[in-house]
Amino acid sequence: MNPLLAPDHLPQFDRITPEQVAPAIDSLLQAAEQALQTVTAADFPARWEALAATLDVANERLSVAWGAVSHLNSVNDSPALRAAYNEALPRVTEFWTRLGADEKLYAKYKAMDAAALNPEQRQAHKNAIRNFVLGGAELTGAARARFAEIQERQAALGQKFSENALDATDAFAYYASAEELQGVPEDVVNAARSAAAAEGKEDYKLSLQMPCYLPVMQFAQNRALRERLYQAYVTRASDQAPADLQKYDNTAVMREILALRREEAALLGFADFAALSIAPKMADTPETVIAFLRNLAAKARPYAQKDVAELRSFALEQLAIADPQPWDWPFIGEKLKEARYAFSEQEVKQYFTAPKVLAGLFKIVETLFNVVISPDSAPVWHADVRFFRIQRETAQGRVLVGQFYLDPTARSGKRGGAWMDDVRNRWLRPDTHSLQTPVAQLVCNFAPATEVDGVQQPALLTHDDVTTLFHEFGHGLHHLLTQVNERDVAGISGVEWDAVELPSQFMENFCWEWKVIRHMTAHVQSGESLPRALFDKMLAARNFQSGMQTIRQIEFALFDMLLHSRAHFDADLMDLLQAVRAEVAVLPSPAFNRAAHTFSHIFAGGYAAGYYSYKWAEVLSADAYAAFEESASADGEHDPATGLKYLQSILEAGGSRPAMESFKAFRGREPTLDALLRHQGMR
Repeated sequence: MNPLLAPDHLPQFDRITPEQVAPAIDSLLQAAEQALQTVTAADFPARWEALAATLDVANERLSVAWGAVSHLNSVNDSPALRAAYNEALPRVTEFWTRLGADEKLYAKYKAMDAAALNPEQRQAHKNAIRNFVLGGAELTGAARARFAEIQERQAALGQKFSENALDATDAFAYYASAEELQGVPEDVVNAARSAAAAEGKEDYKLSLQMPCYLPVMQFAQNRALRERLYQAYVTRASDQAPADLQKYDNTAVMREILALRREEAALLGFADFAALSIAPKMADTPETVIAFLRNLAAKARPYAQKDVAELRSFALEQLAIADPQPWDWPFIGEKLKEARYAFSEQEVKQYFTAPKVLAGLFKIVETLFNVVISPDSAPVWHADVRFFRIQRETAQGRVLVGQFYLDPTARSGKRGGAWMDDVRNRWLRPDTHSLQTPVAQLVCNFAPATEVDGVQQPALLTHDDVTTLFHEFGHGLHHLLTQVNERDVAGISGVEWDAVELPSQFMENFCWEWKVIRHMTAHVQSGESLPRALFDKMLAARNFQSGMQTIRQIEFALFDMLLHSRAHFDADLMDLLQAVRAEVAVLPSPAFNRAAHTFSHIFAGGYAAGYYSYKWAEVLSADAYAAFEESASADGEHDPATGLKYLQSILEAGGSRPAMESFKAFRGREPTLDALLRHQGMR
């Protein structure tokens, strides 16, 4: 049987092949189409349960199967799978677009008596009505047809953008000599040597994947090597790349995406795509967001300017670099941190072995939220992937709460970055009346384990890697710990996009707590925990360059919001980016820098006119964490009641009510900037 059609409760990732995609998706589309025809018939009752039992059940089967295909396309890309995915994508997009704009289905929802629904269903119904409007359900004739064409084309372009970014990254390789790698951490050098040896080559293979690229930029003493990698990295998928790589140029793709978004917004009656994007979010208007970003920039800029002045002074006096270039800043920053705080990232990294970090993460989650995390078994897509279950202790024994896959390592054919995605939602199923528990996928791109002198060494994580893992796990907890039974508002579903980062950023704070850190560290050689003295140095350096980092995020967010606003429809994309940099940036960027050409968040990742969400939600998460600080005991132990209140108010509530209501249920008031500025040393 085709594994994409199997009734198993988990995808059979190890059995899915490219040639199975088309027949499975066609079969599921046909079933979903039949369900749509059934529920939109004149004699079908406009009742929530009846619609869900027929249409939602069929749609979920399609979603789970297509989700598995999309996931494999992101983590295990191959020419055959990419072709199968791209061949099916237009049909899947067409169906979802048509479903979201179906006049008869919209009429069924409008005919429902919302007062007769339970609170969860009422919120899902309210969201559905809004989404029908934003999905073009009120369009007619040529406008409706054009709207559908736009959705299909945008899906194809978003996929092409991702493919170009991935292919441009994977296409680069530089084989460095041992002399060129002076200063680069040993584990990175070992990995580069292994990568070259796997190709039958001498020397050391360097790539643009983050576990290789970033350490080279931070530690390589060879300035020419840093320049080579920097130029390759910031010109990926652009017109500035080498001639043989310009086939991956995203310029035309980006322009067409922007034009289609502008047209989509106009069809729906919005002034611009920014206004359309904001409609279902917490923020009121694009102007509100722009004012928020500029206000935060004004507060951060003096600190960022101080950061730059310190870097320039140190570069001149200690490193004899009189005119630092973009490829020098990470190196200078690392050297300044070492000099000021007497430690290096490489020293810290030796204590963060992947197995110990994971055990420490599980311990804090189990303690905070009264759950148990244990290994589980399921078909996986790669040998590095592991599967776990989360259970809760009850009087009747342990009860399954949810399950998750963890895919931590970088590799060729795997999209860069880190993310959480859902396999299925929690749902009190209308067809079986049984409770379906949620399943998530957590994906990162950390350095793999290495072999040193014939001995297998566990993967070593930087502290930033650890923070990333906690961040994605926060998303996972939001999805997995929900107690909502309505799938469209369970977990992260239905949560406003600019609030969805709250639980993820909240979890990052625990990476700075000694009581957490000491349980999740073990030196790769001695097995000793991170020394308290070294942790104190890390803590002192926590806000090192926080002003620069804040300004960098604001630069991206402001560019994104202005790019999608009416005032900049006719602006050249690079001219606008330079204008934003001139307004807020504190470090100059070279003219050849094309960072926007791999800005997948806004061109292929759902963050269009929404990248500000990271900073917006950071205000919420910092304020939420402040409640734990305020209620902690004198020796730093967390108050169990505060953890329980956070669990119930935020995580368990999911999207069943507006995010502001959930926040106020936890904090008793609206959020303020105070905690964020304090946490980042800008007060």
